[in-house]
Amino acid sequence: MYQRFDHGESIYQIVPPEVFIPPKAPMFRSGIPDYPPTASTFHGPGKTHPICSNMAGDATQKIVKDRSHAEFGKPMGTYKSDPGNFMRKMARSSSVPTLREMRKTCPEQLRPTHVKESKFVAMGGGGPPKIGDQPTMGLKKSKNFIVANAVETILAQPRKPVDITKDWLTKEDYGRLPKYLHRVKRNMQREFDFVQQLHEQNYANSQPPIQSLDDAERVVLLEGLKSKWEKKNMEYQAGIHVSVLSDGQKRNREKCEAELMSFEKDIEKLGKKDILVDLSR
Repeated sequence: MYQRFDHGESIYQIVPPEVFIPPKAPMFRSGIPDYPPTASTFHGPGKTHPICSNMAGDATQKIVKDRSHAEFGKPMGTYKSDPGNFMRKMARSSSVPTLREMRKTCPEQLRPTHVKESKFVAMGGGGPPKIGDQPTMGLKKSKNFIVANAVETILAQPRKPVDITKDWLTKEDYGRLPKYLHRVKRNMQREFDFVQQLHEQNYANSQPPIQSLDDAERVVLLEGLKSKWEKKNMEYQAGIHVSVLSDGQKRNREKCEAELMSFEKDIEKLGKKDILVDLSR
């Protein structure tokens, strides 16, 4: 059916409509308190707790509280020292105040808690004697000191025995090695030297025999190598001007070049002094 305002295509259809995203509903939270289950076996990690807990169902908290870092320690980096949080001066202690400061701040602490009783009061007097007081004369004691000394001696405990054990720390040779240990050390050193000497002999026998080359013999060998090099060089120079070579001529030229290089290396070696010759070869 034809509709009056139906134009088919329209520019408004090119722009996509905005997608409506409904807002997220708040998370559901139950009104029932999160109490631990009754007769639960999932509780304590230790052995002191029973197999089942909360049998009456009246527990409002966990039977065994969670421990934050009881098994594997705190997370990585927790024990790292903080350069800004260090112990300050007098953080765990305090300086002793002077007597002047104590008198100003807390003088009650300077008052004695216990005053010693005067000896005159303890003897029944009213304090130290005055200037006009006269001492009582003719006082005697009824104590028999002979009997008292005998009773004191009888009732006295026996003396403890004197410790007569020898103090080994005061010996003349305390802390010194005995003679037999010095003898053992000398024997061990001799055995060590003997074994070391055997190792040195075995090492010397395992090395190849080496002899120093005489200077006159070195000069003779050097002159012989130089003469051989000159002959081989003349032979090489005789055929170097040929541009087109056959296979045999190429091999001959390469052979001459290799021999010349070998002669040059030997001449360089014999040109040095203090040459050692391996006699095992």
